[in-house]
Amino acid sequence: MLINAICVGCKFVSTSVRRAGLADNQVLGAAGSSNVQGEDQKKLDIISNEVFKNVLIRSGQCCLLVTEEEDEPITIPEKNRGDYAVVFDPLDGSSNIDCGVSVGTIFGIYKLKKDSPTLTTDILNRPGKDMVAAGYCMYGSMSYLMITLGHGVAGFTLDPSLGEFVLTHPTVTVGKSRIYSVNEGNAANWHPAPTQFVDQCKNPADGKSGWSLRYVGSMVADVHRTLLYGGVFMYAADKKNPKGKLRMLYECYPMAMLMEQAGGKASDGKIRTLDTLPDGYHSRAPIYLGTTEYVEQIEELYRQHA
Repeated sequence: MLINAICVGCKFVSTSVRRAGLADNQVLGAAGSSNVQGEDQKKLDIISNEVFKNVLIRSGQCCLLVTEEEDEPITIPEKNRGDYAVVFDPLDGSSNIDCGVSVGTIFGIYKLKKDSPTLTTDILNRPGKDMVAAGYCMYGSMSYLMITLGHGVAGFTLDPSLGEFVLTHPTVTVGKSRIYSVNEGNAANWHPAPTQFVDQCKNPADGKSGWSLRYVGSMVADVHRTLLYGGVFMYAADKKNPKGKLRMLYECYPMAMLMEQAGGKASDGKIRTLDTLPDGYHSRAPIYLGTTEYVEQIEELYRQHA
């Protein structure tokens, strides 16, 4: 029931994204407000957030919601309360929405511990590996839903004529393509480890041609390509963001769970991402995820530069 509720939200947002350019600016453009991270909100950010809040509350399966767009977690009234906590980014990459670049929704699901002292502290005391499910929906040329319930990754594609997600990727396994995905505009402020790794990608010691660089600037789109083709997605900490830029609970953890379930790896460069603990609902972290071999090369470089 909970996954079905999330699917309903994804269908609504998919339709809104596709109609955005025709909607008389009701969903395009800036909303004139900021979220808890101080980022300018788009109109579609606010619409997507309200949609997912509504479908999750009405599902009767949730006890707690944490969304990128709101400072404090949302506690569900007892009459509608279930056993699950859902953390989500309702519209990742929304800064790209006005130019038609792929955006998406990211979500992770925890099951509430029976002995938890309070709802609001439960997930802050648990590492990402405690998630029971995770996924994302990418809204692009097609709307893809990638999901794991802890037993591998399956992919679904939205059929507009049916209004349903159809299974198109029964078993997703990360490949070994030589592709790296990173914002090199931040390179001057990186730790030496990612700097050296990217240099090795450009100038391989095996004498082969350099790796391909692919970077969209929307985490869902970049991770989706990495999940299907292999390679490595990187968002390193730097001097401006020493704790990293991406949010642990509703960006790093869900994507790390998906990558691991597809046979890949996710790390902050030193520690497995799913073994870390958040220090707040909107805490940030660096992340490297993709083909296991490549992520382990980055970890080795961090050990060398310790």
